[in-house]
Amino acid sequence: MILFSFCIGLFTTVSLAQDFRGLDKSPLDRAYLPDHFAHDIKFAPERNLPDSPILKVDYSRPQKKGRQVFGGMVKYNELWRLGANEATEIKVYKDVRMDGKLLREGTYTMYAIPTEEVWTIIFNKAVDQWGHYSYDEKNDVLRINAHVLHNSNPVEEFSIQFEDSENGIALMYIAWDMNRVEIPISY
Repeated sequence: MILFSFCIGLFTTVSLAQDFRGLDKSPLDRAYLPDHFAHDIKFAPERNLPDSPILKVDYSRPQKKGRQVFGGMVKYNELWRLGANEATEIKVYKDVRMDGKLLREGTYTMYAIPTEEVWTIIFNKAVDQWGHYSYDEKNDVLRINAHVLHNSNPVEEFSIQFEDSENGIALMYIAWDMNRVEIPISY
């Protein structure tokens, strides 16, 4: 009886084993405004953060890996999903101003059209998009221009993060390789 139970247990364990794929080559990440919102509320209550986030961005983080990023993998003057895999999504918890222009509460995809000097950042109401292949300009709710700044050191992994401010003004940084753009946000 013990041998029978052992064999049944072994068979069940082996037959239910699942092969899971490894880590994505461009892993998903999340950025909050206030920066580190999810962690600081719990672990740093002295920062006096609001009870809910202002913005949340979900995006995939491709890596440079010695490749030419802008003008290479990311073509100039062409639509880009701002990262890899699914299009980057931003959840706006309350109305904000991006570079002085109103972006209403809601969830949007973010795209960019990069050039060497300016990126057009696009907020689009069609969500849950893979890449930019289903992009339709008719769904755009806001476009802003952000001037390209140069980093002192290369950013290996595509990155989005926020810089907090106590007076209702913040910056969104979008960076990869030697380039970044900064978008002022007021809330």
